[in-house]
Amino acid sequence: MYKCNWAIIVPMANEKEGFDLFIAEMTKVLDRLASGVVYIVVDKASTDNTLELCQSLSQRDSRYKTVWAPENRNVVDAYMRGYREAFEHGHEIIIEMDAGMSHDPKAIPMFIRVLNEGNECAFGSRFINGGSMADSPFRRRLLSRGGTLLANGLLGTHLFDMTSGYQGFHADVVAKLLKHKFLSSAHFYQTEIRYLLRKHRCAEIPIHYQSPSPRVSKNAIRNALRSLGFYFVKRISGHPATID
Repeated sequence: MYKCNWAIIVPMANEKEGFDLFIAEMTKVLDRLASGVVYIVVDKASTDNTLELCQSLSQRDSRYKTVWAPENRNVVDAYMRGYREAFEHGHEIIIEMDAGMSHDPKAIPMFIRVLNEGNECAFGSRFINGGSMADSPFRRRLLSRGGTLLANGLLGTHLFDMTSGYQGFHADVVAKLLKHKFLSSAHFYQTEIRYLLRKHRCAEIPIHYQSPSPRVSKNAIRNALRSLGFYFVKRISGHPATID
């Protein structure tokens, strides 16, 4: 169906419980599209046998590439390592998603289609027609909606969802991301990307999101507020940050 050279990057940590279901659903998509490679990034944050499960999968199915990255310091490092692997292997379209079925693999064809229609960036959105996060805990929904409202208000952006982690880019955009030094070390990374790429051709895609936990650490929230404050000050001072 889609013959472009595309890839998925998926950081995984402690995914033993939902591993088989996620891989089964992902494999259905790969089979249906008859293309695609999945780079699974595992680091020391994972303390169960996720790495062994991934390595066994890679031996059975060459479309799954296990990337062991013990040097990672945080989840942003994991995403960037995945992007680097996919970029260096020459993929034209690279899509980032979470494991554990919080992001549904069935949305992948829509990301590829939108990125094949002239858009440089495709952002998953839970808050547009067709999207949802109703199955997530109330506190997580509040953080996501509140974060979007706060980010749009302070940064002058206009996306319906500024905090989703399901997103895809053309390789030339990924090349720019790999050169950028992100302020965020946690959840704000998704908002930071959307703000920095605001001048690029972007589209939002409806996604269904399910978070099993309302937990967002205090450190992640502090990091988000510091980063948001930095970009707000840059903006009102007349020197807004961007990736051109």
